[in-house]
Amino acid sequence: MLHIVNGDSVGEKLKQGVVQGDVLVWREIYSAGPIFEDPAGEKERSLRAQVLEDTLGIPVGEYTRGCEEQEQRLREFNMYDEVVLWFEHDLFDQSMLAYLLHWFKGQQLGNTKLSLLNIGEFPGIEPFHGLGQLSTAQLKTLYGTWRTVGQKELELGSELWQAYAAPNPRKMADLLEQRKVELAASGLPFAYAAFQGHLSRLPSVQNGLGIVEQTTLQAVRGGASTPLELFSQVTDDLHVLGMGDLEFWKVLGALARGAHSLLIFDGADGSTDFRALPGFLNRQVVLTELGAQVLAGSADRVAVQGMDEWYGGLHLLGQDIMWRWDSSSSILVQV
Repeated sequence: MLHIVNGDSVGEKLKQGVVQGDVLVWREIYSAGPIFEDPAGEKERSLRAQVLEDTLGIPVGEYTRGCEEQEQRLREFNMYDEVVLWFEHDLFDQSMLAYLLHWFKGQQLGNTKLSLLNIGEFPGIEPFHGLGQLSTAQLKTLYGTWRTVGQKELELGSELWQAYAAPNPRKMADLLEQRKVELAASGLPFAYAAFQGHLSRLPSVQNGLGIVEQTTLQAVRGGASTPLELFSQVTDDLHVLGMGDLEFWKVLGALARGAHSLLIFDGADGSTDFRALPGFLNRQVVLTELGAQVLAGSADRVAVQGMDEWYGGLHLLGQDIMWRWDSSSSILVQV
């Protein structure tokens, strides 16, 4: 039996007598960087690796080797009588799950059974962020509760991945509405909220802030004064995204960068990466006057700062951004 999980902490706990068989930790961050239908293509992998190094600080060589090693293990799935996917409700996990379902849909499973454990809560854990919060004893209670992955889940997962990798976000918005009932009734009940969360990361029609930037600036205005406090508060508020620290530091850096910064960090200016500051986790951060104007809707973040960001297969670059998110009605807007 092969168990595929989303993080090293979960993987190590499973190895402590929780499960029988082997454990494969799938190390990817599909919620960041450029996404392609086939991320293993030479050009696609090269671009993705470079963007992740530039934005998250993950070395190109380390990323590339890791992808090749885990993909080799995945190709050996037919060695096992059963493969169990362990995932949770947020975008970080649901995008990973969509990719794996898309990949398995293209394989001949033969005598290998594909199963899925997909959860969004656990008794006594509030707020529930994910499997990493659970002890080995708690994880043991989940053993054997997984369900068989059928053709419907494979097809839905593949559709989700292809829409996520598309350069036109309308494909995802349309898919979610067309498949909403099917997703809820399948083994993928969290996909709708997770990928809606993905779309809400796009710049808003109100002020150009995506949901992460909006929540971050509101937290600073509300009194959160250090990167550590902000990370804790924002990830609690936006647990549907499952955002890690590297992703959040990138967001903070973009808000504080350039001549038109929306945040200021103690000891840094618009040309300094705050992550390079000693003890940056506890550095003071304050809202600029421009940041307050953007929050109030009297200035537009994209117009004043521009952007260079990937959301799945969509690349938003510059100050003339055609895709926006209307947070008041939760719909995608083309402007």
